Amino acid sequence: MISVLIPAYNEGDRIFDTVKAVLHVEGVEQVVVVDDGSQDNTAKKARLAGAEVISLTENGGKGKALNAGAAHLIQPVIAILDGDLGLSAGQLSVLAEPVLKGEADLTIAAFPPVKNAGGFGFVKGLARFGLRLLAGQQFDAPLSGQRVMRRQVLDAVLPFASGYGVEVAMTIAAARRGFRIREVPTMMSHRVTGRDWSGIRHRAKQFWHVLLALLSAGLKRVV
Repeated sequence: MISVLIPAYNEGDRIFDTVKAVLHVEGVEQVVVVDDGSQDNTAKKARLAGAEVISLTENGGKGKALNAGAAHLIQPVIAILDGDLGLSAGQLSVLAEPVLKGEADLTIAAFPPVKNAGGFGFVKGLARFGLRLLAGQQFDAPLSGQRVMRRQVLDAVLPFASGYGVEVAMTIAAARRGFRIREVPTMMSHRVTGRDWSGIRHRAKQFWHVLLALLSAGLKRVV
C-alpha cells in the first residue's frame, strides 16, 4: 500500500537503520533509495537492508534524486523520507495514518524541539512567510522533508523543484490544487547542521533555493 522514496547522499552510517525501520512499518510494500552520487557505501548498505537502489553517477541534489525515483513507485500511497532518520524512520506509521484513514491528502512531519539547534531560523522564517502568502496556510515545519501523500498528490506536484526549495514548492503546488495538508507531530530525529562555516554555507544555499522557489511560485500565480 505504501511506496517509500529515500534520496540519500553519503548516508552510509545511517541508511541501513533507516531502511530497516521503514520496512518494519505496517503497509510498506516498497522502499526505493536513490543514491545521489554518494562517495561512500550508501548504495551497498541500502541494498543490504532490503531497498531497491537507483544509483546516480553525479550528485544532483534532492530534487533531481526525487525525480529519478518517482517513476519507480508503484503503490497508491507515497512516502518521502530523508536517509539520515535512522531508527526514528519507524515513526512513518504515525505520519502515514491520516492519509491511510482518508483524513488528509498530504502529511508533513513535525519534529520535537531540539536543544541547542544549529540554525538561526532565517530559512524557516522565510519559508513560513512564503507559504502563508502563497499557500494560505501556517506551517510549523515548512522545511520538513518527511512527507506522506496520496498518488494523486504526487502526480500533481511533479516534477519536483531542484535544490533545497523542493519542500516549499511541493507544499504550494499541493495547496493550490486544493489538497488537504496536515502537519503531524512525530518523534523523528536526524542530523542537525552546526554553526560552523560549513553549516553557515549550507544554510545560505538553502535560503537562496527557498527564495527562488517562492519567487517562481509567485510568478506562476501572477501569470
